[in-house]
Amino acid sequence: MAYSAEVVARARRRLAEDKDERDRENREHLEIAYEKVPRLREIDRLLRVSMAKAAQAAFAGENAVEMMENARQENKALQNERQWLVDTTFEEGFLDERPICEICGGSGYVGSTMCECLAELCRQEQKKELTFLNVGRESFDQFRLEYYPNYVDAKLGFSARAIMEKTFQTCKRYAMDFSLRSESLLFSGNTGLGKTFLSACIARKVADSGFSVVYESAGHLFAVLEKARFEANDENRHAAEKYTVCDLLIVDDLGTELPGQFVTAALYGLVNDRLLSGKPTIISTNLNMDDLPRRYSPQIASRLRGSYRRVAFVGEDIRLLKNRG
Repeated sequence: MAYSAEVVARARRRLAEDKDERDRENREHLEIAYEKVPRLREIDRLLRVSMAKAAQAAFAGENAVEMMENARQENKALQNERQWLVDTTFEEGFLDERPICEICGGSGYVGSTMCECLAELCRQEQKKELTFLNVGRESFDQFRLEYYPNYVDAKLGFSARAIMEKTFQTCKRYAMDFSLRSESLLFSGNTGLGKTFLSACIARKVADSGFSVVYESAGHLFAVLEKARFEANDENRHAAEKYTVCDLLIVDDLGTELPGQFVTAALYGLVNDRLLSGKPTIISTNLNMDDLPRRYSPQIASRLRGSYRRVAFVGEDIRLLKNRG
């Protein structure tokens, strides 16, 4: 999974801290064992000596085989005595000195591949990031269709509830079946109809499945991209990079940002780059299909219409309905 540089850095710091804590704990246990059974300290010293003897034996000429065998026998006897002292004196596992991860030893990588121990910390750090943005607490189980009118709308030809039930099922299936080959979605409809809520539900479920998710409001996204463009440094570059490398990008409330040439160019670049790399994106907007080319450009509108699956949100503003009691 493609996590942002910031998420990976935080995860690696946590792994390093966990490794240091495990090493410290192992050292403490060993000191306790030495104090309780002094013979253990002497055995460990002798084991180091026997290993040195074995290394020297390689250069002993015609006596090398005999010296290697003597060193091996001495080492074996010391190991057996040590194991007997440990087994009869301490509880099981007290002196195991196991690394924080049996697979990578605590480095976080097996060759150039990220180990599962570090990947799990990345998932945790990403979920923290979503929670910090007040995303990740939402659940599909909390969605309520009763807020949507059940009468047939003459303009729509269906009731808002029927359309929103289909929208709900589309979003739920998308989250449950998400993969790196999933399509991109365009949530469109007036304010207060559940676009933000359902996109947050998707973010939570997809992140729980182990994929990297970046959830961002349009206003903040363009501010980050602008800073990376005009205040170029590693920190700003990494902050903007996450929008292109993540497995799923969710842009909320497109159209609420201040318009301008930079926004149009940045949106075109982001949409185009993710389409070319085959990375799924979800964009929610209060704008209708006719507004998109006027606010941004015909090229952007064409990509959103042609390459994104439109998901309609209809009904009455739920916030207003809740306030009415």
